[in-house]
Amino acid sequence: MGRNLQTGGRLRPIDLARAHGLSTQAVRNYEEDGILPAADRTAHGYRTYTALHAEALRAFLALVGGHGHQTAAAVMRAVHQGADDEAFRLVDESHARLLEDRRTLRAVEDALRGLDPRTTPEDRPEDRRGPGSRSADTFIGPLARKLGIRPATLRAWERAGLVRPRRDARTGYRVYDEADVRDVRLAHQLRRGGYPLARIVPLVTRVRAAGGLEPLETALDDLRVRLSTRGRALLRGAAALERYLRERE
Repeated sequence: MGRNLQTGGRLRPIDLARAHGLSTQAVRNYEEDGILPAADRTAHGYRTYTALHAEALRAFLALVGGHGHQTAAAVMRAVHQGADDEAFRLVDESHARLLEDRRTLRAVEDALRGLDPRTTPEDRPEDRRGPGSRSADTFIGPLARKLGIRPATLRAWERAGLVRPRRDARTGYRVYDEADVRDVRLAHQLRRGGYPLARIVPLVTRVRAAGGLEPLETALDDLRVRLSTRGRALLRGAAALERYLRERE
């Protein structure tokens, strides 16, 4: 079947371009970049392509949907250089990144489920607040005891940017307001799930930027859809690449 494709009718750059809504220059660029196999030339120097080139272009465009342009191009170049194992490694890396993103999503969802949105009186007794403090404010000691961690841990999280308590004007003590407590509890849940601080900081930052947990849940719903879409795109790319590899054999 591969021989039939390679010895079939000639295709012009415009034939490949029109089939995929591309410009003829894009097709030529793909060939020069190694994304397509090298084309034969006519006696007058014009490029001629075959059905195998068309299959290569379909494979590349399918790979772009899940892997992005850069990785898809690298996969196709590896195939054309006879480095199939390198191509498969690149494909595996994209799948591994998707899996890690899914694990992150699950960890955040688990963390959100572990948070009690209600503020109980035990979380904010009057004798833990200084003059002028808001009703939900608390200090580092009570908050650390509530979570079962050391105050030093909260200070380390502050240095990492996980939480930004203000200072009491009279005593200089750290004061954690309701949003701070929310961020600390979210961080605590993620740490219990094994996530390093470097991975938690962006998530907590997103909570702050979203204005709380409810907007974050909406963002997570969107992320879940995008991950599923990416997963389907990776499957389509793998199927198209397999078809092309079979045609080259």
